[in-house]
Amino acid sequence: MLNSPFILMPEFEGKKVVITGAAQGIGLVTALSFLGNGAKVFAIDNDREAIEDALQDFFDKFKDSITFFECDLANAKEIELVCQKIGSSAGKIDVLVNNAAISSTKWIEERTVDEWDQVLNVNLRAPYLMVKFLLPYLKEGASIVNIASTRALMSEPNTEPYSASKGGILALTHSLALSLSSRKIRVNAISPGWIETSRYKKRKNRREPELRIVDHLQHPAGRVGIPEDIANAILFLSSEKSSFITGTNLIVDGGMTVKMIYEE
Repeated sequence: MLNSPFILMPEFEGKKVVITGAAQGIGLVTALSFLGNGAKVFAIDNDREAIEDALQDFFDKFKDSITFFECDLANAKEIELVCQKIGSSAGKIDVLVNNAAISSTKWIEERTVDEWDQVLNVNLRAPYLMVKFLLPYLKEGASIVNIASTRALMSEPNTEPYSASKGGILALTHSLALSLSSRKIRVNAISPGWIETSRYKKRKNRREPELRIVDHLQHPAGRVGIPEDIANAILFLSSEKSSFITGTNLIVDGGMTVKMIYEE
């Protein structure tokens, strides 16, 4: 099912984990990784078709351990309500993974204000609200992992709202790490680079990756990333093995952001 094995961490047996954007891509594989280690997952997504496909195609043997909630993360009231439902069902929560994100790739003059607001609301406001509304249910010593992006630090043209939202995630992460330290809640971010998620889309969009040799070789690590690379990093930052790490940003990009690139 997975491209490569995830880390085995028996410490997650029976733990309660909340993951946003869990019906596809990195969120789906992260959910599988926690479930494979015995956790109970409360998954959030706004795509009903993707949820149904994921439950049938990926989570069939974990149906007793995963519960999906449909929620529009651009809607503050829906976030509040879904957090109340999760809290009532889960009791105390051990891990929150703010993974869901959307993008808008357009020339500035063509992008509407509503499109800007939609990206910022889903990518930056929603993680803050997830923490705000789940805080009464987070255990002392819980771990929060926010998924940022290497685009917080570097960009391509026409990606302003996505890049700005991910830069905001880095600032939100270190701010929350200090605010929540009194409750011994650790907050960290992960910035993925190029992660190939084609195998983990909903059925109608699922396909085998179409990667060239040059795509792999441009990475110092020698390959394009896979969702398990990020899931394993999330497992580590959610575990007691990282108990002295908070407020940090872990870049998982195969070395691309440290590579100087010149035209020949």
